[in-house]
Amino acid sequence: MAAFDEIIHQPLRLRIMAALNALPAGTGLEFARLKKLTGATDGNLGAHIDTLARVGYVTIDKAFVGKKPQTTVTLAAGGRTAFARHVASLQDIIAGAAVKPPDA
Repeated sequence: MAAFDEIIHQPLRLRIMAALNALPAGTGLEFARLKKLTGATDGNLGAHIDTLARVGYVTIDKAFVGKKPQTTVTLAAGGRTAFARHVASLQDIIAGAAVKPPDA
């Protein structure tokens, strides 16, 4: 069975990781776009991105475009691997549940 990842499993972090995983490697999403995709508030999204960054699953790049700050979040190679393992774990759980007959 693949490794179940408690960091990724939290619902908002799972949405963040799924959104970033859908992009080509090395491509990131701006914070505002990620906020819109996930439906999170600024503070909540920021806290979860920080959690993912602390374990090395994402990188955070901060820059200024004109006078406006711009934060871009990119899935790191380790994050892509961890996400694939987590999805495989979920698929194992689903496949196992499909094999077992329902309790009467």
